[in-house]
Amino acid sequence: MSLPKFTIRQMIENGVHFGHHARRWNPKMAAYIYGKKDNVHIIDLQQTYPMLYTALNAAREIAANGGKVLFVGTKRQAQDIIKENAERCGQYYVNYRWLGGMLTNWKTVFKSITRLNKLNEMFENNATEGYTKKELLNLKKEQEKLAKELNGVMNMGGQPDLLFVVDMPKEDLAIKEAKKLGIPVIGIADTNSDPTLVDFPVPGNDDAVRAIQFYCEMVSDAVLDGIQAEIAAQGVKVDEIVAEKPARKKAAKKDEAENAEAETATEKKAPAKKAAAKKKAAAAE
Repeated sequence: MSLPKFTIRQMIENGVHFGHHARRWNPKMAAYIYGKKDNVHIIDLQQTYPMLYTALNAAREIAANGGKVLFVGTKRQAQDIIKENAERCGQYYVNYRWLGGMLTNWKTVFKSITRLNKLNEMFENNATEGYTKKELLNLKKEQEKLAKELNGVMNMGGQPDLLFVVDMPKEDLAIKEAKKLGIPVIGIADTNSDPTLVDFPVPGNDDAVRAIQFYCEMVSDAVLDGIQAEIAAQGVKVDEIVAEKPARKKAAKKDEAENAEAETATEKKAPAKKAAAKKKAAAAE
């Protein structure tokens, strides 16, 4: 088991090196910009390569320790990719809209999740008696709205252990909440981003569909590798327990044999005691 492997050639083929127009840039990204072509910044993939590996290793370690990873990407071209890759590795996602307080005010979000569950049960069981057509229409709209916003985090059960964010400027609220709670963040930093806001910045194009697919697949593979490592570690413990069982069985059998011998000895002594008691009774008569 190891981290997913990739090459700089693959990154070029997926358009990871294309930044924004030169006038739309953040000076804090200057260190990661290789140059300009047709007034478009080109990202230095020699720096992106090791930084992406560092981010993938962080995701793997979190997953290997049983942690939860939240994929965040609400821009139109990222929505389906985020959902697909998060579900592929059994993790969680936000791909429609980031609700304010989703991390810092989880209790309120949990109430909305409870409400969504109730609506789902109601429509699944056809328990719609007593409602007018207009009320049912409003309830259906509420269900659809909540489902779009919360389907990806319904089973998360609390705060995640790591955030993976595709577009940093667009998801700035998610990054701020994670920073406030001390949750590490992997962020794809295009040339208009501030890489100092996240723990694991990855300089790269955050607009091209192929580039987004590439990042999400890499993170998903890293998480799957971490989960496999966790299962393997648990397997070692299971083997140890299995090895202990025969020893326990032997000890139990030994105890049973000793108890059986003691019972047999007691039974043998019982007739002798009865005979002695009879003799005493006869002598007394």
